[in-house]
Amino acid sequence: MEDRGSVAAPDREASIRSFVRRQGRVSNAQQRYREQMMASIGVPYRAALVDLDAAFARTAPRILEIGFGMGETSAVIAARHPENDYLGIEVHTPGVGSLCKLVAELGLQNQRIIQHDAVEVLRDMIAPASLAGVHIFFPDPWPKKRHHKRRLLQEPFVALLASRLRPGGYLHCATDWHDYAEQMLRVLAAEARLENTVAGFAPRPEHRPQTKFEQRGLRLGHAVWDVVFRRRQGSVETEDDRQDQLA
Repeated sequence: MEDRGSVAAPDREASIRSFVRRQGRVSNAQQRYREQMMASIGVPYRAALVDLDAAFARTAPRILEIGFGMGETSAVIAARHPENDYLGIEVHTPGVGSLCKLVAELGLQNQRIIQHDAVEVLRDMIAPASLAGVHIFFPDPWPKKRHHKRRLLQEPFVALLASRLRPGGYLHCATDWHDYAEQMLRVLAAEARLENTVAGFAPRPEHRPQTKFEQRGLRLGHAVWDVVFRRRQGSVETEDDRQDQLA
């Protein structure tokens, strides 16, 4: 359970974003590591497909993480799975600086960062049917009913995500809000290109480590729900895949 602020969808009336603006203090260490590391592990946003083979200097399965918070989970996953490449999207500078620090300390070679809105990155930079997986862990739950429309996991965004997964690629979401978990199940099940990997909620997959906050919550009796869908093997690229837009 990490910083939730960067993965909340806004009101429909506004321009679609995957985050809300908020202030956050940037420590000296975070700023220093961001300045030192982003030249080598940062991928600048451009409204054009990114060459991920060039960005990672190799070809490997690519996993996208949306809203990595302070990056602790991202770093653990990347360290445990050097066979994969991980592209993290986060807009808030403290989190970007924190993950840069972890990448430097752990010597990770398979982690890259884009500091930009996830919707625009997916729409403009990620090729259709190119991702082996997507992680969305503990997005902002917007618990008040009148704010549910701001939640990230809604039909248009899920359609965009599905279009960027390769056949067999997975979408793994996790939340500690039960009604949001139920919404995730409904919305993902309604996307024709996706299928659930289990009946209902999934056991926590090995690749998602428990954070210290999650462990504390579990000790207090709180629950966490994992939702894991995959793109159907028979799902082929369509014109919608190439031109998916959120409006």
